Amino acid sequence: MILVIVAAGSGKRLRKEIPKCLNEINGIALIEHLKPFMKKFKKVIIVTGFKGKLIRQKLKNEKNIFFVKNSKFKKSNMVFSLFCAKKLIPRNNDIVISYSDIIFDPKIYSTLKKYDFTFMPLKTNWLKVWKKRMPVNKIRSDAENLITKNDKIISIGGKILNTYPKYQFMGLMKIKYKEFIFMHKIFKLIKKINIDFTNFINLLIKQFSFVLYYKKTNVRWFEIDTYRDLKVIKKRGLKSL
Repeated sequence: MILVIVAAGSGKRLRKEIPKCLNEINGIALIEHLKPFMKKFKKVIIVTGFKGKLIRQKLKNEKNIFFVKNSKFKKSNMVFSLFCAKKLIPRNNDIVISYSDIIFDPKIYSTLKKYDFTFMPLKTNWLKVWKKRMPVNKIRSDAENLITKNDKIISIGGKILNTYPKYQFMGLMKIKYKEFIFMHKIFKLIKKINIDFTNFINLLIKQFSFVLYYKKTNVRWFEIDTYRDLKVIKKRGLKSL
């Protein structure tokens, strides 16, 4: 498997003078917290954008890391960044996608490796995590709706309208190479370079019969999107996640 970490964003709700993934927890940049996970892969591709040289400098001593720049990071989004890595992915290799602003237990790797199909690991006790991150009355506007049926995801993204979903997207996904190529084909077809990841996946499911499985997990996980998130994790510590 090849790991692709998408790290092109500036993080508008965090410090704007550095890439989002370089904000620190206990003196260690967010992307450095992913090192134990990175080391499980023979090849890691990091897609940079905003001040990408700073990320390269931070990880300059790490082996098997390759960098590619999303030169259109100002007007594109996560999906465009993902496909910037396409030229560096060897044929017939499965791809694991990871956001760069998440911290999680690297043992999730065993789940990603175990199943030989395209799927998302989904967080089970996600509401408990969100309650640490923000007031309850803001959760519905921040978390995304997610509907499953049997062992498949049938809808992802958009507002939570009624009851909370059972699971939540973690910013991780495993994709078989053949389906990665199909996804790229559809992305070029729709011509929306600024489409976000969950809306793109939802479009694939709804309009192009894309089959996406899921596996539920309760591994330690946290997303850092705001100053509040940073404060929470600094106060509680990584072991409390």
